[in-house]
Amino acid sequence: MPHPSNEPSCSIERSLGLLGERWTLLILRGIYSGCYRFSELQATLDIASNLLSTRLKTLEAGGVIRKLDYQMPAGSRRRASYHLTPAGEELRLILAAFQQWGDDNCPRPSGPSAFRRQRSTGQAVHVGFIDDEGREVAVSDVHFVAAPES
Repeated sequence: MPHPSNEPSCSIERSLGLLGERWTLLILRGIYSGCYRFSELQATLDIASNLLSTRLKTLEAGGVIRKLDYQMPAGSRRRASYHLTPAGEELRLILAAFQQWGDDNCPRPSGPSAFRRQRSTGQAVHVGFIDDEGREVAVSDVHFVAAPES
């Protein structure tokens, strides 16, 4: 499928257009951690409401989150909560890669703030490249090859 002339052909560039602002990944981290309401996200991140609102709208328009309405006690106004779509769930891998890279290359003296664990076993996991047979491939053995022009 050809891309419109104003849309970058590079997947990385297109992804950064949606996800490339600092607050975006921190908002996603908050949602992964169970903060679904605007007020929870704002308090947890200490972000200005206009910035949070703009980023949430962008993530919703990009298909990363979906907004669901809720209402607390009878008579109060309806509010929104934010939940990950399947595309948003896939970004867990990106956040884990950032976390792993940060732990390895700019670690805190006191150690990691969180650990990546398999839910079913509790075993430690790491982010890596996997080939079609399920074997891990060393980062140094991976390179990007340009796709043929279409």
